[in-house]
Amino acid sequence: MIHYTCDLCGKALLANEDTRYVVEIKVYAAYDPMEITEADLEKDQTEEVRELLDEMADMDAEDLEDQVYKTYQFDLCPACQAQYIKDPLFREASRRLPFGNN
Repeated sequence: MIHYTCDLCGKALLANEDTRYVVEIKVYAAYDPMEITEADLEKDQTEEVRELLDEMADMDAEDLEDQVYKTYQFDLCPACQAQYIKDPLFREASRRLPFGNN
């Protein structure tokens, strides 16, 4: 039997019981179209590309991928789904957190 758990509250969600909701989040780099001029086409980009490759050589492959595209999937119970729909970025919840004066 498949067993699911709400990723927010931890409630057990059985496949044959209450409704279970799935939240899928995609985070990716947004690229706006660039205007390429004649001067851009005539310029030698070799050194710039070499510098970029040198920078990337010291970076972790997973970190590089995360800068371009990352997906998440979460299971939610009906109560947490209703809460999520009202405040998907948890802006209101973060305002209510009790922070001390340190």
